[in-house]
Amino acid sequence: MKHVRHFTPSLFLSLVHVCLVQANYAPYFFDNGARSTNGNMALLSLSEDTPVGTHVYTLNGTDPEGDPVTYDLTYEAGSRRYFSVDKNLGNVTLIEELDREKEDEIEVIVSISDGLSTVSEKVRILVMDANDESPEFINTPYIVEVPENTPSSSSIFKIEAVDKDTGSGGSITYFLQNIHANKFTIDRHSGVLRIKTGVTLDYEKSRTHFAVVVAKDGGGKLRGDNKVFSATTTVTINVEDVQDTPPMFIGTPYYGYVYEDTLAGSEVLTVVALDGDRGKPNSIHYCIVNGDEGSFEIGNTTGAISVVKSPNQLKKEVYELKVQASEVSQEGDISEHTFAMVTIRVVDLNNHPPTFYGENGPQNRFELTMYEHPPEGEILRGLKITVNDSDQGANAKFNLRLVGPGGIFRVVPQTVLNEAQVTIIVENSAAIDYEKFKVLTFKLLAIEVNTPEKFSSTADIVIRLLDTNDNVPKFSSDYYIARIPENSPGGSNVVAVTATDPDSGLWGEIKYSIYGTGADLFLIHPSTGIIYTQPWAVLDAEVNSKYNFYVKAEDTDGKYSLAEVFITVLDVNDHSPEFNENIQEKTMIIGSPVKIEAIDQDAEEPNNIVDYSIMQADPANVFDIDQSTGEIKLKSYIRSLDIIHNITKNKDCIWSLVVQAKDRGSPSFSTTAVLKIDITEETLHKGPMAAFLMQTKDNPMKALGVLAGVMGIMVLITIMISTAMFWRNKRSNKIMPVRRIIKKRQTPPSRAVRMEWLKFKRPSNAAEKFVVEDDVKSLHNENSNNNIQVPPMPPSAPLPPPPPAPAPRSDAPGWRVPTVSGSLTPKHIIKPPKKKGHSSTHNALVSELKMRFEKRNAAIGEPHI
Repeated sequence: MKHVRHFTPSLFLSLVHVCLVQANYAPYFFDNGARSTNGNMALLSLSEDTPVGTHVYTLNGTDPEGDPVTYDLTYEAGSRRYFSVDKNLGNVTLIEELDREKEDEIEVIVSISDGLSTVSEKVRILVMDANDESPEFINTPYIVEVPENTPSSSSIFKIEAVDKDTGSGGSITYFLQNIHANKFTIDRHSGVLRIKTGVTLDYEKSRTHFAVVVAKDGGGKLRGDNKVFSATTTVTINVEDVQDTPPMFIGTPYYGYVYEDTLAGSEVLTVVALDGDRGKPNSIHYCIVNGDEGSFEIGNTTGAISVVKSPNQLKKEVYELKVQASEVSQEGDISEHTFAMVTIRVVDLNNHPPTFYGENGPQNRFELTMYEHPPEGEILRGLKITVNDSDQGANAKFNLRLVGPGGIFRVVPQTVLNEAQVTIIVENSAAIDYEKFKVLTFKLLAIEVNTPEKFSSTADIVIRLLDTNDNVPKFSSDYYIARIPENSPGGSNVVAVTATDPDSGLWGEIKYSIYGTGADLFLIHPSTGIIYTQPWAVLDAEVNSKYNFYVKAEDTDGKYSLAEVFITVLDVNDHSPEFNENIQEKTMIIGSPVKIEAIDQDAEEPNNIVDYSIMQADPANVFDIDQSTGEIKLKSYIRSLDIIHNITKNKDCIWSLVVQAKDRGSPSFSTTAVLKIDITEETLHKGPMAAFLMQTKDNPMKALGVLAGVMGIMVLITIMISTAMFWRNKRSNKIMPVRRIIKKRQTPPSRAVRMEWLKFKRPSNAAEKFVVEDDVKSLHNENSNNNIQVPPMPPSAPLPPPPPAPAPRSDAPGWRVPTVSGSLTPKHIIKPPKKKGHSSTHNALVSELKMRFEKRNAAIGEPHI
């Protein structure tokens, strides 16, 4: 019983497990057909241009018990893995690039599992073609040998290309580039290369041709686009030579010469002919057809022509030989031939050089004397030169040329046959200059042209030049700068100017002179060019320190040039500083300086710089002086009169100082002045006028100038106010102007000054605020000497009532401003009394100014009736 109880639980569990296993069903894939994108990937087809990473399929299956399933892809050993799968979703992704040309089918094992059971299936995926391959030529390079006599339209070669694609992408058509400039054509389907119809090949014109062949596929889809691929190759066509061209002579025309000393049997010249077919040339055979008259022979293989008679036995001067060149084949047959003419001339021996002759026979030196700068194109008629060569024909032909300084003369003629008169012509007149060359020497060279000996001869041409006045005096500089101290005595040398004239004799002599507004104090030596001061001249840098004038250099023929002279008078310390007064009085307010000034009349620094110092003062520790400005002030510790009273017993506080003014020149000059200083404290009156009067106590001219300025401003303000009041009254019809006719008087016209009036108008800018209106238009033409048309005067208007008399005032007298029709008396406004503190002197000055202005206007402003 114990044993049975021990195994019972274990058996029970085993039975339960077996039952459960037998009850589990395997998962399976859905079969959705060949074009489905989900299922078991059976019959799936993909284009080879599908991009890597593309989702290409979805594995789809189920489990009968509804358990979740997973997916997997496996490959056979050694196979490339093209796809990956999401184990849960079944999404299949391309992970390797497809290439149909390498592998057109892919076998994959797809599996589905529910965790207990796994179902696997092997599926085959087809790789579809895309047009991703270009055509490729096979058996390259293409080199074709074609005989030049191959008929046109003949096929000479077949080009073949392959394309690994299928369908239209694998079909190939052929064509040639530059078809119009090509001698060949190609069959677009077979690739057979032919010679164009009507075209022949010629080895002698072109030995090699190149044809560029293009192979193009039929196009197809690649990644959604229609693509066409092509490839090119070059076919080299070498043309083979055939015997179809006659021989030709090289170096024609042929000329030969037999000289009087040539021996019989000597070679005269050699003719050369070549087979026109250069690829496989035949040998050449030479012979003389006619024209030799038994005097010449030719080598049959060499082409060398020789004379067989002595020159004195030749009866003609010129022989024309007809020479034939024939091709000889390898079999010894003579086929093609050609002809050439050979000219042989019998000439005399060249044994005479060219020779120069003068009037008395052979001569190798010719001399001439002439003036410089003759006209260009002039012939040197003083040279009688003849040149001759006694040889005949080509031996007597020679060239003439001048050897020496180039471009000055030219010789005519330049080529001579036998004999000629030599003429030398001026070509560059400026180069024939006496100042550069006193004597011009040339070699006249005659040298044979076409002879191997090149015989030559020379003659010396010597031309002696005579001077003319062809140069202008020239200064060594365009301007001269000089300096002279102001204390130089009269007759002192200032500067020496130099001019040169390269002409000779009297034409090269120079005379100097000066002129100009600054030349009054100076003289110049006419021959040396030394500029010096007048004997009576006194130079003063303070009066004039700069002089400039012109100096003239002139030759005896009147040719001249100018230069400018700048003279600076150097300042010398010849003036002492001068005070305006040797004894001066000044009032010093404690805290304010006083100034003393001395002027040095010297022109330049440091001679006119003045330094000030106190030479004597008692006591000596009260004042300080500014060395540069001359300002004198109390010591800084002196701030009141009490301190001064403690220093001295002088109760009036007046000191006398001896002040020295000294310049900085060398030697230095100085002068002194006595300065009396009245020291006082600042005035108790704080008004501006009192302060001003106190400050100008020692300078009355300054006070007078300021007062005159104030008066002028007040006069201007008064005129403006009166004019404005007049125009205001006129516009308000307070005063009716009366137009009066101004009659011409018999007596001389008055010298009264006519006043022009300011015409007020609305200005467009500040410059138009006042416009002067001349009264000529309203006046009669008194002088009767102009063409002014005066309109007839209107009848006289009644006179206006007299202006009311102003109330008498002691400080504001009546005044009036003249107008065109009369006088305008302004109203006098009674002003309130001035505040306390203003100066009564100021009121008196203003009143006096108004009275004077009124009297002057009354005197000159009354109109003539």
